[in-house]
Amino acid sequence: MNEKRLRDLLRRYRSGRLDLEAVIGELRHLPFLDLGFANVDHHRALRCGFPEVIFCERKTPEQIRRIAGAILERNGMLLATRVDDAAVRAIRSVASRAVHHSEARCVTVGRAPARRGKVLVLSAGTADIPVAEEARVTAGAMGARVESLYDVGVAGLHRLLARVKKLTSADALVVVAGMDGALPSVVGGLVRRPVVAVPTSVGYGASFRGVGPLLTMLNSCAAGVTVVNIDNGFGAGYAAAMIARGRYQHPPVR
Repeated sequence: MNEKRLRDLLRRYRSGRLDLEAVIGELRHLPFLDLGFANVDHHRALRCGFPEVIFCERKTPEQIRRIAGAILERNGMLLATRVDDAAVRAIRSVASRAVHHSEARCVTVGRAPARRGKVLVLSAGTADIPVAEEARVTAGAMGARVESLYDVGVAGLHRLLARVKKLTSADALVVVAGMDGALPSVVGGLVRRPVVAVPTSVGYGASFRGVGPLLTMLNSCAAGVTVVNIDNGFGAGYAAAMIARGRYQHPPVR
C-alpha cells in the first residue's frame, strides 16, 4: 500500500464507487502480512516512501517468491538485492516484467515516480563497479535521476579532476572504493553536496576484506562524508536518493 493507492481508495469510497466492506478488504492486511517465515511490511511505502526491499541471500526461492508476491499485490514496485539465478526465476514467476540487473545482483519491478533530484555514483576502480551498480539501481528504483562515473580513483587523479563539473551537478554523491579507500575524502573536498562513502572488500591482504577502506572513510578529513557498511551499495543508494529528493520536497524557508 502506497500513498497514491490509499488516496485513490479513499476517493472512491467518498464518491460512493466503493462500499465500506471493499475498503476494509483492501486494508485488512495492514500494517503487515504474516507469512509465517516473514512479516511483510505493507506500511513501509506509506512511512518511508518506498516499499520493503527483499534481501535475497539465505532465503529460499519459495520464500522469495511468496514475499515478492505479497509486496507486489499491494505495490506496483519491487526491489530485490543480492539475487542469484534461482531468486530471479522465483521473482519472475510472480512478475514477468521483472528486470534483472546482473552486475548489481538486483531485480526491479517498476520504479518510483520520477522526482527532481540527481545522484552521481562513482567508483574508484573497475573492480568496485558491482557495488556501485547496486547503489545506482537502488537510487534509480527510488525515482532519482542517476548518473555514474567509474574507475576514477586517486591513483590517476586527473581522471577525476577532468569531471569536476559533473561532480558539482549532483544533489548527492555515492563514492565507492576499496584498496586505500581515499576517493570519498577527495570528492568531499571538491563538492558542497553530501557524500555517501561505500568501502568495498576489494584489495590485497592488509585491506582485511574492506576493513582498511572502512577505517579510512570513517577517519575522513573532509566534511560532509558519511559512511555505510562494507559492500553496502544498497544502503548508500537508498540514502543518496532520499537526500536528493529531500532537497526539493519542501519549499525554501524565507
